[in-house]
Amino acid sequence: MKTTVLILSPLLLALAACSPPPQTGWSGYAEGETLYLAAPVAGRLSELAVHSGDTVQAEQALFKLEDSLERAADAEAQARERSAAAQARNGDKGRRREELAITEAQLRQARAQAELARSELARQQQLLAQGFVQKARVDDAVLQSRQADARVAELDAAVQTARLPARDDERAAAQALAQAAAQGRAQTDWRLQQKAQRAPQAGLVTDVFYRPGEWVNAGAPVLSLLPASQRKARFFVPEAQLGAIKAGQLVQLRCDGCGAPIAARISYIAPQAEFTPPVIYSNAQRAKLVFMVEARPEKAEDALRLHPGQPLDVQP
Repeated sequence: MKTTVLILSPLLLALAACSPPPQTGWSGYAEGETLYLAAPVAGRLSELAVHSGDTVQAEQALFKLEDSLERAADAEAQARERSAAAQARNGDKGRRREELAITEAQLRQARAQAELARSELARQQQLLAQGFVQKARVDDAVLQSRQADARVAELDAAVQTARLPARDDERAAAQALAQAAAQGRAQTDWRLQQKAQRAPQAGLVTDVFYRPGEWVNAGAPVLSLLPASQRKARFFVPEAQLGAIKAGQLVQLRCDGCGAPIAARISYIAPQAEFTPPVIYSNAQRAKLVFMVEARPEKAEDALRLHPGQPLDVQP
């Protein structure tokens, strides 16, 4: 019995020495989520300010579509807006100063005539009391005085009306038309602005799909842009090691030619397992169930060291 133990022990030690050490890292690759930049309106590509491989800054001009039709429509909309706004302002005012001056002059003349008619009435009444005229003359003077007073009241009302703005319904209609014209102008201005596209953020132009002179449909990407914030590491963790990682955990990324390790933070852990993808060239991990994990570099300058498709070694 003792002889058996002595024989098996060296064998166990040899097997233990030959077994691979526990894995302390994972294999993965760099991934980039490119932005496909397009215009929401159609048109012929007139200007292309960048090329594949160019690095652009935020708000830098990228491309422009031919916009002569939109410029003409915008000019028309501007004219309509000015016309509607002028009509709305006109409804808030009374008659013109010159027109009001004419009516006021007529009022002053009517008041003078009314004063004269009252004087004539008083004179006729005095003559009637003295017996020099008949009562019919006094009646005529009374009628003329009343007519003169009525004319004064008419012109006075005309002056007051001339100073008033338009009726409430007319003013509301004019203001509504002005608002509609302003919204129409906003639409044409938006279409004109969409003809020229700028970089939403800094990044690398990875591809250009159209050349100047070609027709671009609405929504068709003209170029693709890869910002530094969209570069990340994607690696695969065996099921048995999943409990050792969590979202927000820091990991170290290593790759050939990258220099110092890149600090990255785990941003996503797949909820379901999958078989090791064929892009991970590791015999030890082949045909194993793994969970995909994504980590994003802490610094933008470190993210620029990652190139999509580049193999990575990830260390916890």
